[in-house]
Amino acid sequence: MKVTTTFAFLAAGVQAAPHYTFPKLAGTSDWSSVRQTANFQSNGPVTDVNSDAIRCYERAPGGAPDTTDVKAGGQITWVAAPNIYHPGALSAYMAKVPEGQTAADFDGAGAVWFKVYQDMPTTSGGQYTWPSNGKAEIPFTIPQCLADGEYLFRIEHVALHSASAAGGAQFYISCAQVRVSGGSGTAQPSELVSFPGAYKATDPGLMINIYNNGGKAYQPAGPGVFTC
Repeated sequence: MKVTTTFAFLAAGVQAAPHYTFPKLAGTSDWSSVRQTANFQSNGPVTDVNSDAIRCYERAPGGAPDTTDVKAGGQITWVAAPNIYHPGALSAYMAKVPEGQTAADFDGAGAVWFKVYQDMPTTSGGQYTWPSNGKAEIPFTIPQCLADGEYLFRIEHVALHSASAAGGAQFYISCAQVRVSGGSGTAQPSELVSFPGAYKATDPGLMINIYNNGGKAYQPAGPGVFTC
């Protein structure tokens, strides 16, 4: 009986793990213009940076039913469910849909992604504190200089509470389908990466003890942030 009780308690603890998803953009419904992720029920993370799941963590191919209109230079706000519970780095990427395709049928494969946002922690007493921790809504600005057209917009939160060994980082990812208008088209992102391919499990920003960092500045994984 004791063993059974203990097992039940542990199982309940696993089910109640404080994971999360990014199911929608503000002003839309869940999984309408955001591709439904494989963790839409479990809320569990991706941990293998070499898997295709690291791209958009899609439950199935085929894209989302809708594409959300956004203005270049304006904001897009992601909604977390329930919130960003774990400490770690938040970033955002975009990928322009090639001519002849739509955001709904573009799979995002290849070196097409450019980073448009990266948060940075403050450091105190050898520990990092991230501005995204505990947030339920996170706004991002669409670069004004982008060309008009359809894009995938990828949000990524990498939880680092267990990242002291390779493979311990937990990735919470979603991709939204957006249609950008009002852009000047005066700049072309050049530092393009692929998913998988952009990260190694041993990157300093992914294999790290965030509770005893020796006062070092945090080194984000991936490329630099594209600016106009």
